[in-house]
Amino acid sequence: MSAELIGLIGILLLFVFLAFKMYIGIAMALIGFAGVSLIVNLDAGLNLLGMSPWAEGSSYSMSVIPLFVLMGQFAFVSGISQDIYKTVHNWMGHLRGGLAMATIVACAGFAAVCGSSLATGATMAKVAIPEMRKYGYDLSLATGCVAAGGTLGILIPPSIGFIIYGLLTEESIGKLFMAGIIPGILLAFLFLLAIYIQCRLNPNMGPKAEPTTWKTKFTSLYGTWPMLSLFVLVMGGIYFGVFTPTEAAGIGAFGSFVITLGKKKLNFKTLIDSLLITGNMTAMIFLIIIGANIFSSFLALTGIPFMLADGIVALALPRMVVLLMIIIVFVLLGCVMDCFAIMILMVPILFPILQAMNFNPIWFGVIMVIVLEVGLITPPVGMNVFVIKGAVPDVPLTTMFKGVWPFLIAAIICIGLLTLFPQIALFLPSNM
Repeated sequence: MSAELIGLIGILLLFVFLAFKMYIGIAMALIGFAGVSLIVNLDAGLNLLGMSPWAEGSSYSMSVIPLFVLMGQFAFVSGISQDIYKTVHNWMGHLRGGLAMATIVACAGFAAVCGSSLATGATMAKVAIPEMRKYGYDLSLATGCVAAGGTLGILIPPSIGFIIYGLLTEESIGKLFMAGIIPGILLAFLFLLAIYIQCRLNPNMGPKAEPTTWKTKFTSLYGTWPMLSLFVLVMGGIYFGVFTPTEAAGIGAFGSFVITLGKKKLNFKTLIDSLLITGNMTAMIFLIIIGANIFSSFLALTGIPFMLADGIVALALPRMVVLLMIIIVFVLLGCVMDCFAIMILMVPILFPILQAMNFNPIWFGVIMVIVLEVGLITPPVGMNVFVIKGAVPDVPLTTMFKGVWPFLIAAIICIGLLTLFPQIALFLPSNM
């Protein structure tokens, strides 16, 4: 049996295992081990299975993951999300659709210190949806804006999505973080525009809340300083080269800890809970990356990624056509798979194609993350929508999925703008 045929069988088996709900890290490690054992020999497979966990787990660059996760956990415990939402509520609540707009801005703010879309969505659902219900907001708009706003968690840095992409492709995590800032702001603005248009067409979707005094507005700004100072400290330090992303993660985690302590939200229980959640999430991500490393080694032996790259280059298709094909594949996979599973599975296969066609890997990383955001809110497996469903179980999923369509259109527009004007993503990294 040829190496190419073994590779194809391995890829098909991986999809079968995922369809049967096998954990992706274990599935990739198992198939990678079996494939290398068949192509080379059992000793080579066992060596790979023994060395990869140690090589990945002991890597200094991997320490960025638990530190940024811990930073996000402390930020959650400190109540930063509530403070941000309260501030934006005071400034924007009196507008038509203002509470939904406030939710998007608050999601963007919390994403700047969190890094997880699911955590951002879950946190803001508890804060924003009861308030929007109080003022009679259309439930499709209320739940849709929270689900869409939550996706900003993997675009606005620090982002777990960028970290995983950087580790898989060996690209600079610091440059990926910088590349996500302007597109993150752009996408948040397009989400706000989507809300404005909906409420303009149907004013009953987002009734106005009571206006607040200027004194209340300015007083509430005090609650945003922890988020702003933490974001400026971490991202500013990376941008100006004061410290590496790993050092920034350590400083961010410590800063978030100090903020939580200063707000008197930290006690023994919240500390242990934060550490346990961080440990669980870190173990999950590490297992995925270890499995991906084993699977990538197997794919490299089969030569399939390089054959695909050579074949697509030989077709002489326009670069944008190839990019469109890749985006369509990601969107289709996003309808049935978890976004990180797609990234782990497809990056080792597609990255040689991107290199062969001279796509900028930093720019493509941003495109990929936005496409994965689309996957987080597309039926039937929109993970963010299911998270919101857990927070408001009485709202039907059909209502929620109806509410995300305007935001999906906004995300597609954002992808189009980034494709036409790559410097939107590359301006900050190129000036680091």
